[in-house]
Amino acid sequence: MDCINLVQGNGIMETNLASLSERVGIIATSADTFFILMGAILVLFMHAGFAFLEVGTVRHKNQVNALVKILTDFGASAVAYFAVGYSIAYGSNFFGGADTLVANSGYELTKFFFLLTFAAAIPAIISGGIAERAAFWPMMMANVTIVALIYPLFEGMIWNGNFGFQGWLESSFGASFHDFAGSIVVHGVGGWLALAAVLLLGSRNGRIRDGRIISFAPSSIPFLALGAWILIVGWFGFNVMSAQAVEGISGLVAVNSLMAMVGGTLAALVIGRNDPGFIHNGPLAGLVAVCAGSDVMHPMGSLVVGLVAGAIFVFVFSWCQRQKKLDDVLGVWALHGVCGVWGGIAAGIFGLSSLGGLGGVSLMSQIVGTLVGISIAFVGGLIVYGVIRSLVGLRLNEEEEFNGADLSIHKIKANPEIN
Repeated sequence: MDCINLVQGNGIMETNLASLSERVGIIATSADTFFILMGAILVLFMHAGFAFLEVGTVRHKNQVNALVKILTDFGASAVAYFAVGYSIAYGSNFFGGADTLVANSGYELTKFFFLLTFAAAIPAIISGGIAERAAFWPMMMANVTIVALIYPLFEGMIWNGNFGFQGWLESSFGASFHDFAGSIVVHGVGGWLALAAVLLLGSRNGRIRDGRIISFAPSSIPFLALGAWILIVGWFGFNVMSAQAVEGISGLVAVNSLMAMVGGTLAALVIGRNDPGFIHNGPLAGLVAVCAGSDVMHPMGSLVVGLVAGAIFVFVFSWCQRQKKLDDVLGVWALHGVCGVWGGIAAGIFGLSSLGGLGGVSLMSQIVGTLVGISIAFVGGLIVYGVIRSLVGLRLNEEEEFNGADLSIHKIKANPEIN
């Protein structure tokens, strides 16, 4: 009888242990799902930052258009990435039954949501460069194409190992291309796509008068600052939650992001001579640059990365303002494109263990990966925007641009009391 009771007891214990193990697994999966969902919400909120940064920088007659573009581009991007882009990047789709989609607490769905907010940042980045003269529907067509095809092509190469590119880098240079949170995959690609669009669009009317370049003053420094602050706060979701699982949470990523943001701010303050436009873009430059190596660099290395990025933004943006054919309204090529390049390369420098980093990176892999990323973006942008320009045109006509995109496209002013 005692033996029977012991066997029965062991059976109950094994059942309880199995049940406990299953419950722990469910809790862990649910925690990961909740973690990445919070990251998706934070990065989604960053799109409000993109919107207000543009609203504050453009002239009053184009403020409504800035707000509308960011929201509608996100909607179009969501459909394009859901239907095509995510499948290209990760080889899976969501066209099965809902019963299969809820597996593992729906983690794959929240992962899609999180990565969608990254993909949709591409049109938001481009929007700032093409502001005040771009036609609405042609640019939406371009954005859908980019989010469905161009962006996920490189995203899949880096974050999913597609086409064996990462394996080739590792066998050739000892490490794969390291881009933890998207200095190149997101920001570099967005910035170099924007450069292609800016060059094909041409300058805004009235920017060149009597052979001289005329600067248009920002319409609202408070809105510009609000946009910058929203982006800064959301960026900690962008970087820290790129771990995509609770067990990957790293205080190192958070502090590295903080130090790079501070470095970018201080460099822009000093080199930009206390200009508020530079000061509020400086922290963003630092955050763009630190994305790639935020999980492997030492905080002091991140501070240097941010300082250099802030300086790069001031110098490159100032240089662009002197170029007649390069009318990048918000300086997105300087901020995301050039600072993104610096970030991709910097991960291969300050991520080295000899400079206080965690190691596991290769400078050559970082250089090659960076060059491949910006090449795909720039050439892809020239093709997409070039084809659309030849078919339907890219920009508003002269009268529409003079009246402003708000009245010409949306039939309303942002502030009716302001002429």
